[in-house]
Amino acid sequence: MNTPAAVGHLLREWRAARRYSQLDLALESDTSARHLSCIETGKAQASRNLLMRLADVLDMPLRERNALLRAGGYAPKFPETSLDSPRMEQINRAIQFILDQQEPYPAFLMNRHWDVLAATRGAFNICNFLRDGRPEKHTNMLLSAFDPDDVRGAIVNWDDVASTLIGHLHALVSNSPTDTRARALLDEILAFPDIPDRWRCRDLDTPPAPLLNTVFRHRGVTLQFFSTITTFGTPRDITAEELHIESCFPMDEDTARFCRELAQGEPDAIAAGQRPGPALCLASGSQP
Repeated sequence: MNTPAAVGHLLREWRAARRYSQLDLALESDTSARHLSCIETGKAQASRNLLMRLADVLDMPLRERNALLRAGGYAPKFPETSLDSPRMEQINRAIQFILDQQEPYPAFLMNRHWDVLAATRGAFNICNFLRDGRPEKHTNMLLSAFDPDDVRGAIVNWDDVASTLIGHLHALVSNSPTDTRARALLDEILAFPDIPDRWRCRDLDTPPAPLLNTVFRHRGVTLQFFSTITTFGTPRDITAEELHIESCFPMDEDTARFCRELAQGEPDAIAAGQRPGPALCLASGSQP
């Protein structure tokens, strides 16, 4: 809906998410508190330039900036280009280079909702081992981690990993008020069994760890990883902004050796007759 009222609703939601008072936002956006108040109540229409200044101060993602512009009756500014478009050739080359360099260890290309778009062969190998060759149940990293019928049972420090992941999801829901997919994903995760009540609300007192170690144990094998996140700096395209690559690194030589042996097909780790396919596993650190 393209109305002043719709713009006001979005601005109030984003001010609350960013913890800005109306006066603070007005001052940093080079406008008056009275004018901003009129915009939020639908009594005045914001110019395109003012909406862009407000979005800058609120540090809104590109997708949300387009939504704000549309609500104000203006054309969106930022494109959303499919990854298979020729315009994304350089980004795809960079992604492939990063994934290739990560072998034989796991790495995952994901969008903002943790849907896995691509992964290394090392990731396929580890996931097939953890699932005993069963097909993947989910193509979403979070669902894979929280579902008791997926890899959740193989994560030794599941409480630590899961609490960090759900904290990131709560932050996404809070910081992106128009993101209905994120809200639905949170609801789906909270519906899984044995989810602590404290995870149903956002924890604002515990800062996320800079790195999260993930420990797997399966068939007598213990695997320990830490992970890093790669994003594209100063993107001008929605697709590029929402991509991130999670690279998982072994924390000990036993884990590194196991990954190398899986790549060479040496250990009896992948179920007989099963070759690595597009499966998921979890070794998740901080979200961008």
